[in-house]
Amino acid sequence: MAEIALGAHLVAFVLFALSGSQQNRRNGLYTAARALLSIAAVFLAALLVYRSLRISFPALTGTYEGLVFLALAMDLFLVAGDRKVFRKNHVVLAAGVFAAFLYLALLSSPLVSGDLYPPIPVLRSYWLVIHVAFAFAGLALFTVSFVAAILGFLVRDAEAADRARDRAVVLGFVFYATGSLVFGAIWAESAWGRFWGWDPKETWALVTTLFYTGYLHLRYVRRVSQPTARILVIAAWILAGFTFWGVNELLTGLHSYA
Repeated sequence: MAEIALGAHLVAFVLFALSGSQQNRRNGLYTAARALLSIAAVFLAALLVYRSLRISFPALTGTYEGLVFLALAMDLFLVAGDRKVFRKNHVVLAAGVFAAFLYLALLSSPLVSGDLYPPIPVLRSYWLVIHVAFAFAGLALFTVSFVAAILGFLVRDAEAADRARDRAVVLGFVFYATGSLVFGAIWAESAWGRFWGWDPKETWALVTTLFYTGYLHLRYVRRVSQPTARILVIAAWILAGFTFWGVNELLTGLHSYA
């Protein structure tokens, strides 16, 4: 299923890239790209369901499942926000699809193990599932904002990419802050008897949230320039990526099981 979704993303990326003009958006290329992205989302959701059934619990506690969920969340946001959030911006949509494609490509790399193990008892909490799902949904939107920020430096019509960047940051911030800090604290209290313990993952999630908070302040209150805003969003995504992956690989803590 992952291979089918990977191929669908690659074709959808090409179709979005080819559907650049208003005329092409009215023909079948744009519609086909959206349909393929929806089909890919179905296969990714089915993969998560299959892996969940194998361990009799929602499979969201490992890096493999995290990457699948990230790609799935990006697909859903790109399809659902196609018109209102991204204004049918084919460049942003193509770049977002390609980023999801790269997440899925990691699944077959030596960096990620596809082995599936039942979660340890402390992880068998639905508060954990909610915590992870919201945090990953936020990270998916942050990834969209990241690719839009890069596009802001590369395309002629940077205004559309900049709008998509900020919309994705705002929505992603709501998901990420709620999932990481609010639901994360509730799960921590349920699992370990305290809402906060300065575990490395908790600390870096807080740092990431504060960085995005600072960005929103600078963007909407201080009105920093667009080039500065793009650089800040790129830096913020790198920080979020370290929180997601680097902390588990380089630091020891209660989240090291992931």
